[in-house]
Amino acid sequence: MNPRDESPQPSSAGPGSTPGAVSGIGELAVSGASLEDWHLVARWAADEGWNPGDDDVACYHPTDPAGFFVGRVGGTIVSAVSIVTYSDRYAFLGYYLVHPLHRRKGLGLATWQAAFPHAGDRVVGLDAVPAQQATYRRAGFTAVGENIRYGGRPARSGTAAPGVVSVAPEHLDAIAAYDRECFPADRRDFVARWLTAAGHRAYTRLRDGRVTGYGVIRPALEGHRIGPLFADTPEDADALFDALTAHLGPDEVVAFDVPEARKDAVALAAARGLEPRSVTVRMYNGPAPEVGAERMFGVTSLELG
Repeated sequence: MNPRDESPQPSSAGPGSTPGAVSGIGELAVSGASLEDWHLVARWAADEGWNPGDDDVACYHPTDPAGFFVGRVGGTIVSAVSIVTYSDRYAFLGYYLVHPLHRRKGLGLATWQAAFPHAGDRVVGLDAVPAQQATYRRAGFTAVGENIRYGGRPARSGTAAPGVVSVAPEHLDAIAAYDRECFPADRRDFVARWLTAAGHRAYTRLRDGRVTGYGVIRPALEGHRIGPLFADTPEDADALFDALTAHLGPDEVVAFDVPEARKDAVALAAARGLEPRSVTVRMYNGPAPEVGAERMFGVTSLELG
């Protein structure tokens, strides 16, 4: 997330603020964002080089419709931020954006301050570009590690590993339970949408009927994005990666975000011929959630965690 020049500070507004209610801040009005509004914000993200998936908005917005905010000046959307609440303890902040024609006016900060009470007293996570770490530190966030985006034309083994199957409806319960061990909150409804969205391909690896990993690949503005890629072992991750990319043509490119601390994940990206493209910093405004980091080979989304 890149707020440019705006430095958020912890808001004094209480968690009882009504999500979606319009707040007048000078000539800026901040309100809940509709699905249509968020398609516009997604285009801004594309212009920033975030390479969003083709239909990410349709999966993201229903996760917490009250957690998406836009700022308007004279009825025109000029700023945005999302604060998606996953549980009574955890939320994730993304899409902190101001339209290029309206930057350096304090609009991003005002939008942040109006929207942030939606998080209540939850721990909030976000992914920041390195240059903006200081900005988020001033808002009470602490860095816990980096995610490296790897990209390129993937090399593949050309053989199908045993136990890797396309995700089917009968796998949903087991995959949602597996995902909960890799993520700070239960996000079954999001997972169900993510597995089945148009253009998404999802695979799981089964051993003796038990899920040992799963992954999703989706078409993006440029090439394809992989995420999540969760697996018990490097061998499971390798097998899933090969299944996810098997349908791609020789000139098609992929990108996925790898936790830098997961050396097995970095090794997987390198072994498949991918190169580091960019870095983001995972930050929290409270204790970092304890999840199965050893299974994290690829982040689901820098926008929703």
